Amino acid sequence: MRLSTLVSALPAVLQRSPGDPDILGIEHDSRCVMPGALFVARRGGNTDGHRFIPNAIKRGAVAIVGEDSRTPTPPHLAYVQVPDSSEALAWLCAAYHDFPARKLVMIGVTGTDGKTTTCNLIHSVLLAAGLKAGMISTVNAVIGDVVLDTGLHTTTPDAPDVQRYLAQMAAAGMTHCVLETTSHGLAQHRVAACDFDFAVVTNITHEHLDFHGSLENYRAAKAKLFEGLAAAHKKPGVEKLALLNADDSSYEYLRARLSVPHASYGIAAPADVRATEITHTPDSTRFTVRSSGARPLTSDLHFQTSLIGLFNISNCLAAIAVGLNGLSLPPEAVQRGIASLKGVVGRMERIDLGQNFTAIVDFAHTPNGLQRALETARQLARNFTTGRVIVVFGSAGLRDAAKRRWMGEVAAELADLAVITAEDPRTESLEAIMAESAAGAEAKGGREGQTFWRIADRGEAIAFAVGLAAPGDVVMACGKAHEQSMCFGEIEYPWDDRVAMRAALSARLGLPGPAMPRLPTSAAQ
Repeated sequence: MRLSTLVSALPAVLQRSPGDPDILGIEHDSRCVMPGALFVARRGGNTDGHRFIPNAIKRGAVAIVGEDSRTPTPPHLAYVQVPDSSEALAWLCAAYHDFPARKLVMIGVTGTDGKTTTCNLIHSVLLAAGLKAGMISTVNAVIGDVVLDTGLHTTTPDAPDVQRYLAQMAAAGMTHCVLETTSHGLAQHRVAACDFDFAVVTNITHEHLDFHGSLENYRAAKAKLFEGLAAAHKKPGVEKLALLNADDSSYEYLRARLSVPHASYGIAAPADVRATEITHTPDSTRFTVRSSGARPLTSDLHFQTSLIGLFNISNCLAAIAVGLNGLSLPPEAVQRGIASLKGVVGRMERIDLGQNFTAIVDFAHTPNGLQRALETARQLARNFTTGRVIVVFGSAGLRDAAKRRWMGEVAAELADLAVITAEDPRTESLEAIMAESAAGAEAKGGREGQTFWRIADRGEAIAFAVGLAAPGDVVMACGKAHEQSMCFGEIEYPWDDRVAMRAALSARLGLPGPAMPRLPTSAAQ
């Protein structure tokens, strides 16, 4: 594809040198540049891609896109100056793949907690309705029968990956795509040029302030998904719609920023799609949906889901609102879609080796997420057993430091016993991170050595918690879930909470099982 064709897709160009080479690929990592490539020099938090322009040229780049006002390239090489290289990268990749999002009905899901589960629920509803739907989440990309891992840690994939996945979906005959959109992904333009038709929010609570600087900036990043609906490419027969959580504080904030219609869902607050008559069992939840607003139901709908916890009812309602209010799918298909999703990797995932207590792995890594997970565990313990709630958790280094103490407070208030441990300390002191959470636990009446412990090694912490469990107890490992590594210093070490939980359980039960994964904190290295 000619450079001029790609450049015509950019929202803004400040200047462009002569030359119109044929572009054989687009790269933002100079180490991956092949002859004929267009290299996009981006400025990031730790590196400046403009420093690597000489290496990109050496490896065969025929054109450069960057933000510098002075052309840092040889006279014979085409250079395009743009205001924002990250935004340009997304549009260039979209153009290179012939704008695949314009060939799909695009459903974006954002929020602090529950995004991945909600994406899976929407995807399940679409499949139940007979639609050819793909999904890109922070866990994987699903394109028909093909499932691709999307990374080690949770964030929206980079724009080149997103556009490549969308192109594969379009080529495979997909008609719909559900795309999980994190605040980082929105702020860094990873989902620019995705031309969303529906935008869904789960909730907006305290998270990622290390990156965004303030809650206001964090909310503003989330709002980009909704503010962009009106300007996105209009597709025949598809009406833009925002799906808002009437129970969440983000409702009024986002509604004020909309230029398209919206539908609401909720449990406590009046909403277009509302759950009533909720009943819980240890393995499932039943509820009734009443619908009002622009597309009311003629009668109540009854739903059953394998997901547990009140927060998962909210996630179900978001998917139901997309199906009923957004896509006008048959109600029975929406019911089947909700019922057919049996679980999501690392989201309240039970690990059962025949033990006489409940073991759960969950992704809860924010104060709100931990609170909701522990409330669900408490409900299990109170309603269906006579046991205690035991939680293992940590807080990540080089991330939102304010939540560390808060996490300790939540654990002390809602769990009977808590074990504070590692969760990607990175280059920060693990002991210092744990001390902040311990201080929060003590502030809420926790007593170290009696109701909470600090154990640096996550494997030892999970094994310790499993060792504390008595019949009927609920043991939860929170914060890592599906992630396949843990970062110490600048090194990613293989790690899987689900493997660790199985290792701890099999050791306690005297059964064959996996070895406990090893970390730099392990006693014997």
